[in-house]
Amino acid sequence: MKLTIVAATGAIGRHLLDQAVAAGHDVTALVRNPDRLAGLPVRVVAADLARPDPAALRSAATGADAVLSGLGARTAAEAGVARRGTQAVIEAMRETGARRIVVVSAAPIGTVPSPARPNPPRHDPGDGFFMRHLGARFARTAFRTHYADLARMEDVLRASDLDWTISRPPRLTDKPLTGRYRTALDRNVRGGLTVPRADVAHHMLALIDQPESVHRTVGIAT
Repeated sequence: MKLTIVAATGAIGRHLLDQAVAAGHDVTALVRNPDRLAGLPVRVVAADLARPDPAALRSAATGADAVLSGLGARTAAEAGVARRGTQAVIEAMRETGARRIVVVSAAPIGTVPSPARPNPPRHDPGDGFFMRHLGARFARTAFRTHYADLARMEDVLRASDLDWTISRPPRLTDKPLTGRYRTALDRNVRGGLTVPRADVAHHMLALIDQPESVHRTVGIAT
């Protein structure tokens, strides 16, 4: 399968890249610094998603069976990159005919207001007592700017005509790949507080071939 991986040197993007290559996929990596992927058997396209280059994005999306994105702000200075970068990727996919896209967001986003969802539900239907009353509230406060960006990113995906799926993990860890995790459609995983980044990447790759996940959010947790 021909895959394009956005933010392929990021915390989740690098797991996507390594797992896709190991599985024998034909990979195009969209990255800010191509030198970080020197020597790997992938096609590399240089692009800064904070200031998207339409030509570079069209080159990366051309011929892709699916696009997988680990894009997200790493610092306060990068606020807005998820929404802007994803919108630019969507436009490139439309122009090149690519349709399938899987992106990573975050578990609390279903309760975060956005321009398209100004009055979201107070609680995610999958959240238990702790997340309803303490965990989600703390996360929304601590990561307010980051989550607002992810909520807007989800807005632009829903407004597109692409075959999108949004992965919503809780707190991410750097534990190794297990391949053992729980998932839930259109809700968070009950009692799911953490998940390894490697497992999120593993599941995102699996979602490509799960038509029941198209136009859905998917909770994932250990």
